[in-house]
Amino acid sequence: MSRNNTDVRKTGNRLLDALPPAEYDRVLEKFEAVSVPVKQLLIMEDQPVEYAYFPVNCVLSILARTDGDTFVEVATIGREGMLGVPLLLGTSTTPHRACCQIAGESFRISADAFRAAAVRGGPFLSVLNRYIQILMVQFAQAGACNSRHSVEQRCARWLLMCRDRVDADEFPLTQEFLCQMLGVRRATVSEVASKFQQAGSIEYRRGHVTITNREALTMAACECYRILKDEDARPLISNPDDQYG
Repeated sequence: MSRNNTDVRKTGNRLLDALPPAEYDRVLEKFEAVSVPVKQLLIMEDQPVEYAYFPVNCVLSILARTDGDTFVEVATIGREGMLGVPLLLGTSTTPHRACCQIAGESFRISADAFRAAAVRGGPFLSVLNRYIQILMVQFAQAGACNSRHSVEQRCARWLLMCRDRVDADEFPLTQEFLCQMLGVRRATVSEVASKFQQAGSIEYRRGHVTITNREALTMAACECYRILKDEDARPLISNPDDQYG
């Protein structure tokens, strides 16, 4: 996992890959690479958070309980971020749960090792603090989006965000997950997917979605997609010239 001036290997996670070489080598020693299957619960509400996850090509969801056993997604996390912010903020539990919505690879670090690495400060903590801002924007924008924009707009935004995180136009997606992500009934999801297919924006079959016209889907999405995309693209380190030492 080491990297020096001539070794430009990367993990595939934007936060880890933003670290200067010495910090990268020091921090990555505490990580392990894991495969995360779809639907795996990574954090349970009110239970100790055991690991922080830094996705490579999987996509994770933070879910909030609305009533009974009903959960709605409040944040999507992919290679641009990490799961485990409560550990950074000095707590070991959260009222939310987190699961994997698109299977793939991730790096993970134990809660104790993560806290120790963050306490040391330096570039690792700076990058993590910058990500908290990104996540806060996503939480706030999702709340505004859910209250003001149509299901079609929100669905288009969500599909585009997933596409950006897996860096592929085709990815697995069940109606069950899409219902949970959007907080709507299966019939509504079927109607929206049918509209997008008829418009030539996507193809959906057998639990897989293919974005066939990204420009059209972007036009169908709300302004929230651009806002979140722009926030994700902001530099993680104040001086980009010092990013790799």
